[in-house]
Amino acid sequence: MRRRRRRRSAGPATGGAVADINITPMVDVLLCLLIFTMVIQPGLLKGVDVQVPPPETATAAATAGNRDEIILHVARGPVYTINHQPVTASELETRIGQVFRDRSRKVLFVQGAEDAVYEEVVAAVDKARGAGIRVIGLVPRASPTPEADSTRR
Repeated sequence: MRRRRRRRSAGPATGGAVADINITPMVDVLLCLLIFTMVIQPGLLKGVDVQVPPPETATAAATAGNRDEIILHVARGPVYTINHQPVTASELETRIGQVFRDRSRKVLFVQGAEDAVYEEVVAAVDKARGAGIRVIGLVPRASPTPEADSTRR
């Protein structure tokens, strides 16, 4: 009997190990991650569209009490007033709906007190949206006068 000798050679033709790196699976995984990120990212963005009037008109509207503008004031507690008329938290949404039922211009300005909690102001905005108000403006705080600023120090 004759013995057969096996050749020992490494190479692709003989089925041995290849020294080249196959990056195709890595590129596939990265492309999948990129696609997932692009699909999921718009769903993560949350916010509230609001309009902020310039400080001059905001202070004038808050002090003058213009009949055309409705201002919801939010104080700590929460204590709500609509154009200086007190409203309880439970009836806030229905009261806003009643005020704006016959109005053609449905714009509400929300003014938070200095000591108001952020969540209370956001809850008031949510209740206004629930009452059907789509345009909500936030009234900025009045800029401090130099006399008031010197008394705080």
